[in-house]
Amino acid sequence: MGSLTRHEQGEPARETAAAPADAAHAFDPVSASWVRGLSSAGAAYEQTCTRLHGELLRIARRELARRRSRYGFDGPEVDDLAHQAAADALLAITRKVGDFRGESRFTTWAYRFVVLEVSAKIGRHFWRTGRAELDGEDWDRLPDRLGADPADSSAARALAAAVRAAADQVLTRHQRRVFVSLVLDAVPLDTLVLELGTSRNAVYKTMFDARRRLRDHLVAQGYLDEIPGRRS
Repeated sequence: MGSLTRHEQGEPARETAAAPADAAHAFDPVSASWVRGLSSAGAAYEQTCTRLHGELLRIARRELARRRSRYGFDGPEVDDLAHQAAADALLAITRKVGDFRGESRFTTWAYRFVVLEVSAKIGRHFWRTGRAELDGEDWDRLPDRLGADPADSSAARALAAAVRAAADQVLTRHQRRVFVSLVLDAVPLDTLVLELGTSRNAVYKTMFDARRRLRDHLVAQGYLDEIPGRRS
């Protein structure tokens, strides 16, 4: 992994947040050992960082393997993301070790950092490598997204064109982005939440409003039937 000096981490030796000298005795023995090592200096600090980095890398790889099929990436990029997540999590932990209060095991507390880093890096990676712009081909895939049968392909293409026109006419820019991301580009919900800096509930609400606007417009244009008992 290489040396993990505080200088290389971008912070002076005395600026690392350290737990109080008499605090570690209140932790379980394993947690206390981690805290002492990360609050020390010299070889003890370096050895503890190396051990912790190995643990974080193992968790990062496990998390990426669990999510790999859903996000569609594989090969060397997976291990690269794992190393990035582990390194950034280690940096955050060494800066915040003084915040550890022993309410859980140290490893449980530390693993939260790497899981968050994995999520963030998946989000950034997806948006760097995924489709960011809309084109005709994207909209041509809409019938498949709607589950149209080949026998209905002509009607499905007409409906797709109507949906595209409706999205331009009745959706806000934000609603359009969420609709296209989730329906056309099949962006994972968690990735979209990270990219937008919002919550799952907010994305659900945006998607609900977008679908309602689109349906009302398509009903008014005669492409869909009115839902019984509902007023447009």
